[in-house]
Amino acid sequence: MREAGMESVTIAVVGSGYVGLVAAACFAEIGHRVICVDNDESKVKTLREGGVPIHEEYLPELLARHRGDRLEFTTDLRAAAQAAQAIFIAVGTPQSRTGSADLSYVDAVASEIARAIDSYKVIVEKSTVPVYTNEWIRRVIERNGVPTEMFDVTSNPEFLREGTAVVDFLQPDRLVVGAATERASQLLKSLYAPLTSGEYYKLTQAVPGPCSEKMPPPLLATSTKAAEIIKHASNAFLATKISFINVVANICEAAGADVEEVARGIGMDSRIGPKFLRAGVGYGGSCFPKDVAAFRHVAETVGVDFGLLREVEKINEEQKLRFFQKIRSALWTFRAKKIGVLGLAFKGGTDDVRESPALDVVKRLLHEGCIVTAFDPAATERSKEFLPPSAEMRYADDPYAAAQDADALLILNDWQEFGELDLAKLHYTLRYPIVIDGRNLYAPAQMIEQGFTYLSVGRPGLQQPADPSGAFRRAQTKDDATV
Repeated sequence: MREAGMESVTIAVVGSGYVGLVAAACFAEIGHRVICVDNDESKVKTLREGGVPIHEEYLPELLARHRGDRLEFTTDLRAAAQAAQAIFIAVGTPQSRTGSADLSYVDAVASEIARAIDSYKVIVEKSTVPVYTNEWIRRVIERNGVPTEMFDVTSNPEFLREGTAVVDFLQPDRLVVGAATERASQLLKSLYAPLTSGEYYKLTQAVPGPCSEKMPPPLLATSTKAAEIIKHASNAFLATKISFINVVANICEAAGADVEEVARGIGMDSRIGPKFLRAGVGYGGSCFPKDVAAFRHVAETVGVDFGLLREVEKINEEQKLRFFQKIRSALWTFRAKKIGVLGLAFKGGTDDVRESPALDVVKRLLHEGCIVTAFDPAATERSKEFLPPSAEMRYADDPYAAAQDADALLILNDWQEFGELDLAKLHYTLRYPIVIDGRNLYAPAQMIEQGFTYLSVGRPGLQQPADPSGAFRRAQTKDDATV
């Protein structure tokens, strides 16, 4: 796969979460030797034995392909750091009470790395961190007695979307490398050379995507501060686009317009583009909520009033409340109502339920006295940590089991299978054919034709005028089936 001069680099990746594990598997895929480190012994044992602790497309295949060869797992950070030329820090940076990023895990890892350094190392920020973190990591390492010529601290932000993280790593829009020295910059560039040279895309087993041998991804070399800001600014801007289209959706509902048509018209402007202009229940996940808050906190720290981001956060919270009110308008009362729910993760394609709008809606329903039966293709087990099974909170094995005899069905994330339901079967399964779609997966005209009362986001609500419940027709069908 490699051209002359392209050498395999030994990499340590500290952290085996959504970012660290994907990075470790993908670096192994492009030819490097990778040591993935985690202090959770049970997780390391699972990974060594072939387990895959997170849901990501292509990840099981890459782990199976490289485990025990180019990719190994360990709890021994010291040994991994000493063996590696580049050490990636990919630990969590959760939101603190003040809204800033909690960097305690980064600090602890940096101190441990410092105690292990015995030759020149390039230390790489892979976690999402605020500007100036690079300088703090450098200070931590220096305070542990490491000479400045023995290490460089760099920034290489990730732009991975959960559910498509492997594709995003190997088929990226761009690669950003922030370094203060040419030596460190060159090492980072060599890590990505199989991608930027196009060599990886020649392989028959290459993960498919938009890049190719003739159109490899661009690499942007910047200062460390610029790289840190690029990551936070990117996520804050994308969250802003989502909140913007959600407000537009609310205007569309009031005016009787279709936000899908409006978004299409906006997105055709090359200056804007169509991505992240899908109205819905609001954004969630491990990145946008904390990164918007952290970037706003960074701005306040340096004396800049970034009021726009406060409005983005406010709009996102209000959007979840507006959707809940939409459910109330369809059902009138909540107590003892049976509600089917499709989707528990913050979006389709992942099992991550952190800051999930779906869980927020379900918690509100339970508080109002509803009986909820939910289904998610990947996130059920993680959801049980926050919503334990009970008489009121039940989990189903498929979408139709979630809808069985329900007074209404909610669609709360955008798994592909949720947009491909057998509508005739769904109509028969529900007690009342009411569908409240928080992801706009169906065309309103299609749903009315199938006899549903259908509410979505930013589009006129439609209801079957004759026998909206469908209960009488359903009873007739059951009676006919016994004749």
